[in-house]
Amino acid sequence: MSVSFRTARREDVPAILAMLDDDPVAAAREPVEGTDIMAAFEAIDADPRNELIVAEEDGRVVGTFQLTFIPGLSRRGAERAQIEAVRVATPHRNRGVGRRMMEWAVERARERGCRLVQLTTDKVRHDAHRFYASLGFTATHEGFKLRL
Repeated sequence: MSVSFRTARREDVPAILAMLDDDPVAAAREPVEGTDIMAAFEAIDADPRNELIVAEEDGRVVGTFQLTFIPGLSRRGAERAQIEAVRVATPHRNRGVGRRMMEWAVERARERGCRLVQLTTDKVRHDAHRFYASLGFTATHEGFKLRL
C-alpha cells in the first residue's frame, strides 16, 4: 500500500464530502442549513494555521483530516495541533490508512514545532477510542460542545 499525503485542492471537495457523509454518527446529526461548503474550503485553504489534508492511493483520495495549529499561552506558549474530521473511505478501512494518516499528522505537528497534538472523537466511537489509544493518545480531558 502506497499512501501519499498532500494539501486538499478544490477538486477534492466532492470526495471529502462523500467520506464525511458516509458516517453513521455524522448522519445522525442535524444538517447545517445555509452553509457554503466551497466558502468553508476557501477559508481553510487561505488560513496558514489550517491544513486540509488528503491521503491518496493510486491517484484516488482515500482519506482526509484537518489540522489546525493553535497558538496559546498555556504550556508556556507552546503551539498545539488539533486534528479534526478524520475519515477513511469505506473500501480502504482496516488496511492501515488511518494509522498512516495519524503518523503523518503527528510528524507534521512536530515539523511545525507543536508540543501537543489533540483530537476529539464522539463518545459512541469505541473503535476509534481504541485506535487512538493504540497510537499513544490518552483520554485526559472531557470535552464539551454548545450548538449555536
